[in-house]
Amino acid sequence: MWKWETDGDAKGVIVIIHGAMEHHGRYKWVTQMWLSAGYHVVMGDLPGQGMTTRAYRGHIDSFDEYLDEVKSWIEEAYEYSLPVFLLGHSMGGLISIRLLQEEEWDIAGVILSSPCLGLVTKPPKFLASISHGLNLVMPQFRVDSGLTPEMATRSSEVRECDRNDTLYITKVSVRWYRELSQAMKDAFEEIPDFQDVPLLVMQGGDDRIVNKKAVREWFNYNLASEKQYKEWPKLYHEIFNEPERDDVFQYALSFVENRLKILGYVI
Repeated sequence: MWKWETDGDAKGVIVIIHGAMEHHGRYKWVTQMWLSAGYHVVMGDLPGQGMTTRAYRGHIDSFDEYLDEVKSWIEEAYEYSLPVFLLGHSMGGLISIRLLQEEEWDIAGVILSSPCLGLVTKPPKFLASISHGLNLVMPQFRVDSGLTPEMATRSSEVRECDRNDTLYITKVSVRWYRELSQAMKDAFEEIPDFQDVPLLVMQGGDDRIVNKKAVREWFNYNLASEKQYKEWPKLYHEIFNEPERDDVFQYALSFVENRLKILGYVI
């Protein structure tokens, strides 16, 4: 886990939860933007990804490993005694959802960036079928994720960095896939359990990884008393890495600062 502190008096704390295959180092730009706007940032690498030490990268025994790790980040953010916001991208968005379905948290708001609630391209049927058996006898068996930098963003600069990123994961375990699938299913089945917290969902209009129809469906059924949905036309999956990322950030910042004004903070 890492913490970055803004200069001067902070307005709040942003806990960033990255997506599958990646790591915290890919969020340097968005972290700096939050710092420049007057917010502390707390973030880490999820188990089996980035700089975390374990024998099998791209593997987890249970999705709860992600939840437990992020809980420690939120607890660290509380130490500042400031309003805390969650920003979860892709699988990080799914993690945010499952956290807020399982427990009540003192959260001022949550931003979901292209949350992983359904996949555009699913594994071949035969692989999906045998994954049930492999999950029992060889849960650490790894397969190619099928994802490429070209599917994630239109930014040639980000694509090039990802191609040369030794921390970028290209293979995932059978257990990881089964746990992800179950978490997506649970996210829909437990919609009524989602904590009533201000919610902003932002989705890439031309997402090649996450099924935007599933995201919109989940949002429509969500019972939060204050919720916003924003689809960004033509943007790929990683909306904070797209050429229009400044506009995306400003939209997220407006959501956070409007929440603070409602809570009585001077911005």
